[in-house]
Amino acid sequence: MLRNRSIRLLSTVLAVSFLTFLLTTLLPGDPATAILGAEGITPEAVARVHRDLHLDDPLPLRFLSWLGNSLHGNLGTSYTLGRPVRSLIAQRLPVTLELIILAMGIALVISIPLGIWTAYRANHVESKVVSLLTYILLAIPSFVVGIMLILLFAIKLHWLPASGWVAFSENPVENLRSAILPALALALPQIAVFSRLLRGDMVATLDQDFVTFADSKGLSLRRVLLGHAFRPSSFSLLTLAGTSVGFLMGGTVIIETMYNLPGMGTLLVNAILQRDLTTVQGVTLFVAIAFVLVNFAVDALYVLIDPRIRRGHGVAPI
Repeated sequence: MLRNRSIRLLSTVLAVSFLTFLLTTLLPGDPATAILGAEGITPEAVARVHRDLHLDDPLPLRFLSWLGNSLHGNLGTSYTLGRPVRSLIAQRLPVTLELIILAMGIALVISIPLGIWTAYRANHVESKVVSLLTYILLAIPSFVVGIMLILLFAIKLHWLPASGWVAFSENPVENLRSAILPALALALPQIAVFSRLLRGDMVATLDQDFVTFADSKGLSLRRVLLGHAFRPSSFSLLTLAGTSVGFLMGGTVIIETMYNLPGMGTLLVNAILQRDLTTVQGVTLFVAIAFVLVNFAVDALYVLIDPRIRRGHGVAPI
């Protein structure tokens, strides 16, 4: 099973890398003109960019060369910034990683109790009100949520900064203040998704015989809900949380640009605008590998949650 998963993961990374390379190559226009700008376009300068980036080489040769370098950890050098793409990713990654971890933490801390509570009170008015609110959150894009948070907490209440970033090493408190709004903008839609999914699974689990039996034994409500009902209901939530990492990575592209954060999202946006193909390809490949590894880790966690999978009585969801 592990071998099959590894083959699928490797195939996914190769497919994503090839599609990324192909799409960036087939974009209309000459990348050299976008890199040089209107004032720097000369036949000699264009020829130099073509030579440096190997733009005149056949597409298969360019892809194999880039892929071979990537396998050795060489993602190329940004033509516009003049720095290795690997160092640019290492510089920007902590910002994006902090946002994703903080957003995921907020989403899980709120959605798990909310999902359990609304499942237990499924037929009551308050549960239906929460369901309505989650529907509203699902309908609002992250960038709209981000704007609303800026208007409320930064402009009206003056509690948090509207933009900018302070590194954790410089000032941990200010770092949290600069990260909380963008992380919350990413987390709110996830709270709606997670809580609704957990609520549905918990409602079905609470009707199972083993839960009824545990309740009839006189166990406390907390032990019945958390010890017997929540654990088998958490598989779908775990899967969704793993796949949501990719969504959060994509969401940071907009959120980081909106809040003017020096993360990988802004790096990717600027590289696209400047047609810095090497940076676009390197960042996309890194994100794809990270997404695949996270999903691989999620598969491994199933064994820890349900020992029956280890013994061969069940198969972890893919």
